[in-house]
Amino acid sequence: MRKILVILAAAILPFFFTSCEKQSGTGTLRLSITDSPIDSDDVAGVFIRINEIQVHTPDSGWMTMENFDGPAEFNLLDLTRGESDLLGSIELEAGKYTQIRFMLDAPVTGSPRPANPGCYIEFKDGSKEPLFVPSGAQSGFKGVGNFRVPVNGTVEITADFDVRRSVHRTGSSSPRYILRPVIRLVVNNQAGAINGSVTNIPQNTGVLVFAYSDGAYKAEEANEPADPSTSRFPNEISSDRVDTLGVYHIAYLAAGKYDLVVTSFSETGFGEVLGIIEDVTVESRKATKQDIDIELLK
Repeated sequence: MRKILVILAAAILPFFFTSCEKQSGTGTLRLSITDSPIDSDDVAGVFIRINEIQVHTPDSGWMTMENFDGPAEFNLLDLTRGESDLLGSIELEAGKYTQIRFMLDAPVTGSPRPANPGCYIEFKDGSKEPLFVPSGAQSGFKGVGNFRVPVNGTVEITADFDVRRSVHRTGSSSPRYILRPVIRLVVNNQAGAINGSVTNIPQNTGVLVFAYSDGAYKAEEANEPADPSTSRFPNEISSDRVDTLGVYHIAYLAAGKYDLVVTSFSETGFGEVLGIIEDVTVESRKATKQDIDIELLK
């Protein structure tokens, strides 16, 4: 009798596990937008107008987020230091996803400086310059990152635009501004932050703090890039500019260890790397306090 039961169990178990693997359902993706600040004193705003948001699914390809109320215009510089704006939500098949893309208006043609409507830079003197986003209307610009939609549950994702690495100025006598967005997708409940105060800042000097994955920073990243479409510190995860109170706050960092690269800048541009703080640990849903004394970095 026992032998028969063992044989039956061996026959039934494969069907049981196959049935479990085939179970499926839907869940909800809630999407927000945030940004890292720009390293320029004269820029007041970086504006983009998003027409449509799409999520890539393994079975159906690109699906439109129907309840996104577009077109919608955002000043990315209003969404720094953990501030975010909810874009909308979409019901999806449960499972793993890797891409979201943002669609813009087609650029206005017939002008020596094409630009996408609603996309522009505003300077502190009140002047504005149009932003051109290559392929912004055709293929959109993509945010990449792994996230999983749970069955009958909700995953909250934030698309982190890095304006500092995304906006590029070309030409000198008649400059153009091009937006090549650098976007990472962050699972909110898996992210933390690093913040703290910065002391002994030299007079007439600004300070930027870059967060790098542990051991990823290379000294040559501080050099002037040979390609004008790239920026210094191209492999940073995120950054923040120390404010007038001497405080910085780098949000939406995945749990793990980071190195902080502390740099100076002035009205004329980049200054120097002041020092590096290694092995700063970030935990999910927590803010790690890491104060910085410039004198101790030397």
